[in-house]
Amino acid sequence: MSCRKNNSGCDGSILLNTTDTIESEKEAIPNHNSVRGFGVVDDIKNALESACPGIVSCADILTIAAEASVSLAGGPSWKVLLGRRDGTTANRTAADLALPRASQTLDILKSNFLYVGLNTTDLVALSGAHTFGRAQCVTFRDRLYNFNSTGDPDPTLNSTYLKTLQGICPENGTGTELTNLDLTTPDTFDNYYFSNLQVNKGLLQSDQELFSTTGADTIDIVSNFSADQTAFFASFVVSMIKMGNISVLTGTQGEIRLNCGKVNADSSASDGLLHSSI
Repeated sequence: MSCRKNNSGCDGSILLNTTDTIESEKEAIPNHNSVRGFGVVDDIKNALESACPGIVSCADILTIAAEASVSLAGGPSWKVLLGRRDGTTANRTAADLALPRASQTLDILKSNFLYVGLNTTDLVALSGAHTFGRAQCVTFRDRLYNFNSTGDPDPTLNSTYLKTLQGICPENGTGTELTNLDLTTPDTFDNYYFSNLQVNKGLLQSDQELFSTTGADTIDIVSNFSADQTAFFASFVVSMIKMGNISVLTGTQGEIRLNCGKVNADSSASDGLLHSSI
């Protein structure tokens, strides 16, 4: 989900395509060639519009889909609060500035989360979503060859894991190669993500920062979640509900989009860009 304070909250803005007046957040640096599944959202929306036209927002679809994907992968389930309405614009610049990036330090991550009302426990718990999914080499390749322009790999990266990743991501490769965020159970929602951090096998710098930043208050949280999956699941649910309530539109604010890729005022436009090509 793309949830940010002020400009766009959890209002489905990430689903909007570029038009003469909208710069799509799909092309923001943290999202470009990364966020996927837009066609699935459109299929859900089309089915809902056939059954109950103009009732369920695209923002609510994203929130429900997030819960369902976690639950179906073996993670926790929770009651999703509904009633969000869709925004009528997007803000690519704000997305570039506010969304977390794979190479950010812990201090920057904590600052960005705090700005939208999420605390350190929320940061660690929500990072645990990297227990499943994939990442492109471009998001972590610097760690393998030239970390912080040192000409050497990231010293916090497990040496065996480093060699494995170098085999997947050649230094002069395209950067589009994919590997699992969680090398242990890549398709299951569990707490192995945190156990991986404890042995320096976090894929992204932003992952490993949670455990390898000297003196950080996140270390104990990672250790707790690694030892107690129930505690991780409980915190994850609380944090997901908090994130899903960031700057939502309700009542008469915004609209219920008929097509998640465009605002209703643009409903006469071509459906050729119903969703992203990825």
